[in-house]
Amino acid sequence: MLKTTINLEPGKKVYFASDQHFGAPDPKQSKLREERFIRWMDEIKHDAQVLFLMGDLFDFWHEWKHVIPKGYVRVLGKIAELKDRGIHIYFFVGNHDLWMKDYLEEEIGCTVFYKKQYFEMGGKQFLLAHGDGLGPGDKGYKRMKKVFTNPVAQWFFKW
Repeated sequence: MLKTTINLEPGKKVYFASDQHFGAPDPKQSKLREERFIRWMDEIKHDAQVLFLMGDLFDFWHEWKHVIPKGYVRVLGKIAELKDRGIHIYFFVGNHDLWMKDYLEEEIGCTVFYKKQYFEMGGKQFLLAHGDGLGPGDKGYKRMKKVFTNPVAQWFFKW
């Protein structure tokens, strides 16, 4: 597995966010969390060099070839703004956004990882991943994940 090396600039920081589950449990509550998350991204944009989005940003994400889920326009716009400011954004696909394809990469410029990834930052080694299904046990979930990530099953779902 390849390692990504990030040379940290003086005064710059690395930020992490995970499991926002936007869209759940209902649109009203999700919108409140989205607004807080956007305010947080506004706060970090002045000193961030890297933002790791560690999966499950959305409670459900399935993108077709030319269509993405409705909503989240403010969150996606803010991520694009951070990327346009030169902040590196790495997105790790989680179990709730398994069916992410290339939208974040092509439209926003994020680097998307579907599996664990090694990083070196500030002379330290990191192994980063969303984490679902990596440990021992939970064989039922691991079988279900194989079905959900199977290209044939995904083809049937989109129809």
